[in-house]
Amino acid sequence: MGAGLLLLFALGSAVAAVPDSLPQVVAAVDEGRFAEAEEGIADLLARWETAGLQRRALEFERERMRRIRLDFSLNREGVLAQLRRQIPDLREAEFEAWDRAGLVEHMDIDGERRWFRRAVSNLFRLSPEAAARRAPPVRPFAEGPFERLHPHHAEVLAASAGGATSVAPRRLEVTQSIIVEPDAVPAGETVRAWIPYPRAIPAQQEGIRLVRTSPAGGRVAPESAPMRTVYLEATAQSGRPTEFSVTYELTVYARRVRVDPARVQAVDRKDPTLAPFLAERPPHVVFTPGLRAFSHQVVGNETNPYRIAQKLFAAVDRIPWAGAREYSTISNISDHALRAGHADCGQQTLLLITLLRLNGIPARWQSGWTYSDEDVGYDNMHDWGWMYLRPYGWLPMDVTTGQLESDDPALRWFYLGGLDAYRIAFNDDYARDFVPAKTHFRSETVDSQRGEVEWRGGNLYFDQWDYRFQWRMLPVGEGGRTGGDDLNTTAGERRGWTAGS
Repeated sequence: MGAGLLLLFALGSAVAAVPDSLPQVVAAVDEGRFAEAEEGIADLLARWETAGLQRRALEFERERMRRIRLDFSLNREGVLAQLRRQIPDLREAEFEAWDRAGLVEHMDIDGERRWFRRAVSNLFRLSPEAAARRAPPVRPFAEGPFERLHPHHAEVLAASAGGATSVAPRRLEVTQSIIVEPDAVPAGETVRAWIPYPRAIPAQQEGIRLVRTSPAGGRVAPESAPMRTVYLEATAQSGRPTEFSVTYELTVYARRVRVDPARVQAVDRKDPTLAPFLAERPPHVVFTPGLRAFSHQVVGNETNPYRIAQKLFAAVDRIPWAGAREYSTISNISDHALRAGHADCGQQTLLLITLLRLNGIPARWQSGWTYSDEDVGYDNMHDWGWMYLRPYGWLPMDVTTGQLESDDPALRWFYLGGLDAYRIAFNDDYARDFVPAKTHFRSETVDSQRGEVEWRGGNLYFDQWDYRFQWRMLPVGEGGRTGGDDLNTTAGERRGWTAGS
C-alpha cells in the first residue's frame, strides 16, 4: 500500500467533487466521506487501465473503509450504554463535553457519528475527571512491570558499570499460535499462516532454536528477512478450527550504552549506510508542516544530537497512552499520533523516529513482544526503536516505557540508550514483505506480532481468528525446561481484535 500510494501521489489532479486521484481518495476516507471515496474508486477503476500497484492501492482504500467501520462500531446508544455500566448516573451534558473535547474518540462517517470500540476505556485513561466518576470497585489499568523502577534496571546498570553493553541474559521457550475460526475457510481449502519468529541480533538475542511447528514442516524465513516469520499450511475441515503453532527457544540480553553528551557529534548525512534512516518514508514517516512546527517548538536552538534526542524523547513520552485503532486504517501514523492527543507504542515510536530523522539523527524501528517472570501472566505486544549517535553507534530507545521516576539520570533515562532483557524482537523494520510474500492484503500492514492468515479466496482479518502467546523461562545456558508444566499465556491482544469482539 505504501509503495502504491507513493507512486500515485505523483499523479496529482485538480480538486473535484468526486476524487479523481488516489491522494484524493485517501483524504476522503480519512475524513469519513466514504460514499464520495467509493464513487471515486469505482470511477478510477472504470476509467483507468489500472494494474498492479495502482489497482491494488485503490482496492485497499475500499478495504480500509471496511476496517474503519469495524473499529468505529459503536453508535450513540452503544457508547452511552458502555459508559453507564461504569458511571450509572452519567449526565448527558458530561458525555457531550467529553465528546466535544475529543476524549471519546469518534469519527463522522457520511454524516453519521460513530465511536471507536475502545473509546470508553480510553476515556478513563485520558480524562481524570471521567476516571473519578467511575463507580467502585475500580480496577486499575494494567501496567507493564518495567514501566516503573524495577530491580532489573539496577541489575543492568550494575552489570554494565565496567563498560559492557550487553548484559543480564534471560533464556526462554515460546509457543505462539493462531486459531482460525471453524468454517472461516471452506472445507478442503488450504489455509496459509505466517507466525512471527525472531532473528539473531548480535548482542541482543541469540541462541535461537526451533523446537517444533504444527503442522510439521514450517518454513522459517531467512535471517535476512527484516520481518521474520514461520510459514505454515493446513487444510480446513468443516466445523473445526484450523490451528497453527511454532515453538522455539532463545536467549535475550539487556542493553545499556552510557553516553557522554560532550562526545556526541553530528553524523555525515551523506553516509550511504545511514542515509535510509535519515530519509522520509511515506506514508508513515513524512516531515509534514505540523511535525516541523512541533520539532521547532521542542528542540529550539539545541544543536547537540543527544540533547535533541532527549528533548524529543521527553516530548513524545508526554503524549498519553491509549488503545489504538488498527494501524492499517491510518494513512499517516506519525502525523496521526501528533494530532490525536494520544497514542500507543507503535504510534509514539513512529512519531519519534520521524522527529529524529527530521533533526539529522538516524532512527529505525523494532518490535516484538514483552513479558515478565515476576508478574505471572504478563506479556504484551510492544514497539520500540533505535537511534544512531556518533561515536557510539546504534542505541536502543523505548519512548512508550519512557522516563522512569528517579533522581538518578542513569535510571531516569534508562530507555534512551538501554533496554531490559524481557523482550523478543521479531521485526527490525516495519511494512516489509514476508518470505514467502503474502498474496492478499495483510491484516496488519505496518507491524507483525500476531501473525497473518489467508487462503486463495482472500485475507482473513482479525475478527476471523485468534492467537496465543505462551512462554516459559529456562535456565540460562541450557536448552532444557525448568520444573513444572504451567505456561504463562495471553490469548487475544491489547491493541485490536480478539476473537468474537
